[in-house]
Amino acid sequence: MADTATPNVIRRADYAPPAFLIDTVALEFDLIPERTVVRNTMRVCRNPDASHAANFELMGEQLEFVSATIDGAPFAQAHAHEHGLTLDNVPDNFELTLTSICNPAENTTLSGLYVSGGNFFTQCEAEGFRRITYFLDRPDVMATFTVTLRASKADYPVLLSNGNLLEEGDLPDGRHFARWEDPFRKPSYLFALVAGKLVALEERVKSGSGKEKLLQVWVEPHDLDKTRHAMDSLINSIRWDESRFGLELDLDRFMIVAVSDFNMGAMENKGLNIFNTKYVLANPETATDTDFANIEAVVGHEYFHNWTGNRVTCRDWFQLSLKEGLTVFRDQEFSADMAGGATDEAARATKRIEDVRVLRQMQFAEDAGPMAHPVRPESYVEINNFYTMTVYEKGSEVVRMYQTLFGRDGFRKGMDLYFKRHDGQAVTCDDFRHALADANGRDLAQFERWYSQAGTPRVSVRTQYDAAQQRYSVTLTQGYGDTAPAARETQKGPLLIPFAIGLIGKDGHDLPLQLEGETRASEATTRVLEFTQTEQTFTFVNVAQEPLPSLLRNFSAPVIVEYDYSADQLAFLLAHDSDPFNRWEAGQRLATRELLTLAGRAATGVPLQLDDSVVAAFARVLTDETLSPAFRELALMLPSEAYLAEQMAESNPAAVHAARQFVRKRLANALRKDWLAVYEKHRTPGAYEATPEASGHRALKNLALSYLAELDDPAEAVRLASAQYDAANNMTDRSAALSALLNASAANGGSVEAHQALDDFYRRFEKEPLVIDKWFALQATQRGSAQRPVIEIVRKLMAHPAFNLKNPNRARSLIFSFCAANPAQFHAEDGSGYAFWAEQVIALDAINPQVAARLARSLELWRRFTPTLRDGMRAALEKVASQVKSRDVREIVEKALA
Repeated sequence: MADTATPNVIRRADYAPPAFLIDTVALEFDLIPERTVVRNTMRVCRNPDASHAANFELMGEQLEFVSATIDGAPFAQAHAHEHGLTLDNVPDNFELTLTSICNPAENTTLSGLYVSGGNFFTQCEAEGFRRITYFLDRPDVMATFTVTLRASKADYPVLLSNGNLLEEGDLPDGRHFARWEDPFRKPSYLFALVAGKLVALEERVKSGSGKEKLLQVWVEPHDLDKTRHAMDSLINSIRWDESRFGLELDLDRFMIVAVSDFNMGAMENKGLNIFNTKYVLANPETATDTDFANIEAVVGHEYFHNWTGNRVTCRDWFQLSLKEGLTVFRDQEFSADMAGGATDEAARATKRIEDVRVLRQMQFAEDAGPMAHPVRPESYVEINNFYTMTVYEKGSEVVRMYQTLFGRDGFRKGMDLYFKRHDGQAVTCDDFRHALADANGRDLAQFERWYSQAGTPRVSVRTQYDAAQQRYSVTLTQGYGDTAPAARETQKGPLLIPFAIGLIGKDGHDLPLQLEGETRASEATTRVLEFTQTEQTFTFVNVAQEPLPSLLRNFSAPVIVEYDYSADQLAFLLAHDSDPFNRWEAGQRLATRELLTLAGRAATGVPLQLDDSVVAAFARVLTDETLSPAFRELALMLPSEAYLAEQMAESNPAAVHAARQFVRKRLANALRKDWLAVYEKHRTPGAYEATPEASGHRALKNLALSYLAELDDPAEAVRLASAQYDAANNMTDRSAALSALLNASAANGGSVEAHQALDDFYRRFEKEPLVIDKWFALQATQRGSAQRPVIEIVRKLMAHPAFNLKNPNRARSLIFSFCAANPAQFHAEDGSGYAFWAEQVIALDAINPQVAARLARSLELWRRFTPTLRDGMRAALEKVASQVKSRDVREIVEKALA
């Protein structure tokens, strides 16, 4: 199964167009789990834009070659080998029919055609199609597909593929068939088939042009009651894409299928999206508010790919962000519009804050490590390793900067031109940039560096106020600081950074903004400065008083801002900034500064103290009823331990944990009455509603409960949490109550209530796999204690009957949760966490290299930790490097050790 060949580095600079093109593909499948026969008939011609090649080279993996014919005659010059099929001396234009056999039942990689729960599924991105049939498996080879599926009708009553259903019927011996046609040219990575015992929720809707469309959400029969939210999210996505971008659903039907064994979140196969059940199934009893929001976002994301990824796709895998970064931006905008429309900036800011938190915690860390790479990478060994936060999340920020520069209308004009030029084509990130530039009459040559430079830019800010002249100068300097070597190698010059700024007066109100050379002040109180030089000064005139700058409003560029705010200034911004994002940002800066100071003291054994001004700042937010509950919950949430550790010169997870827990306890005890009042005020009695408003109330209430669980005497919190657990009519409140009980238990040497709730939770939901994933994750991420470290709990759970290493969701719920989301316990000084990590990476590598590679990245920043931890991590990495066979994992660990 594993690829043990010496890894070859694939470079963007070496791109060459394919020697042959494939115009049409007719696939026939005889679906048998252990021996599926695939007949593949292709219309092939030489590519006039490529160099001449005598032989036709096709990719193929783990296939049994049966036969080849050209123009109906047997072709003897076909040679199968480990990596594909070579056909010698082929004509210029021909029809090729290949017959091969694959074994979906034994395909544990979940790439290609595989069996899960007795049903057939496919996953072809990035290079899975070559595990189904021999093909030119590259994104710039686009063809129309006709697909015929044949299978036992009793075992596989539902037969699905891309596009529109042409015909179906019965065959002899209890079999049946279905024939599908996708009228749009697509690369092979967008092919899909599904066969099995499934049922569908159906809706018929009319598109903007009045055409009727059939929408289906296919699931196993016992999950049909959990599909309504996914269907509603799909309908909302279709309506939003029509209104926001004028993009209409182009097929007669659109299908979503849910499967529990899936390496990713979902896949945008043309007209037949295949989803991890985690991002489809939801009802109030089994899914949290976060689950409901994630389903809406992922359904939107995959639907939006129908145009940004399917109708226009990427020329090669180096251009992956062309479709992924753009589509993440589109799903973020969709979610923000669903929460607050185009005008409710406070509601939209909540979504923006959530997105930036993820970017900073995960993508900034990636930029600082051995896997740092540009949004458009220059090379790779295994493409599956480059489905990264940089390609997706930083790629989205790059797209967002176009909208920041040109506004919504200008961005729409650019999108319209992009589709006009490139519909039906496989193109590059440069093609997208040129469309935005040409539509808006701009030269964006400098902007290309966002695609080709790795690392997180740093913008240092100096300010000077001239009271006599009423001039306020802001000097911006850009660079990368002490970033990762991989990032330094790609830096080519200053970036075009859209830097949004506001000026706040002493009364807390925004001041008018007039730049030097302008005849009058702008009506807007936020200005986007186009920062294009290494150092650049912008001078505001007619500034009647010395202002406080509000920098990088709405996080207008993915950079780190360096400005020496005092604690009082941050508290002032937290209280008054009109930009909701920067208001949140001020609180995070204030908390981060204090927590890092405390972590430094904890590392040296100095007693910890928290300044009363920090408590007062938190109290103001907690009791400010003019702020939305959703915003207050985000503002009162301390920066994560992982993020804080990354800010230290030498990461010390134990010290960070001690500091963060000290602050939480201090805030809990000092503001006990306020937390209790908030808890009572924000209860949501009655039937569950998955609305942004109701979700915000639950979020703030459950945050209050989590703080109350930190009290020196948590008896009251245990009582509240137990009552909430027992009375809960939704998974959000039930899981939050269980989490509070576990944390209160850890702080006080264990509690009967926590154990009883854990046992009850399992008994209630043992037939709901996604809920049992939560049960595993809650235990893997609990605080633990010296008497009962979490590693012991995790090892015990590995032997639980409900645990299955082959299921990616289950592996992520327990192993990944412990290794990535419980840093204080994972980074134990005895190295027990690292030994466990090494065992699991090696075990997963033999089953599913893609999942193993994701876990392998938990130690890629090992050089940044304290010496004792570094030694343990290096030993674990070396153990893995000596035993794994897949190029997926080898690329990760070898880069980490290099």
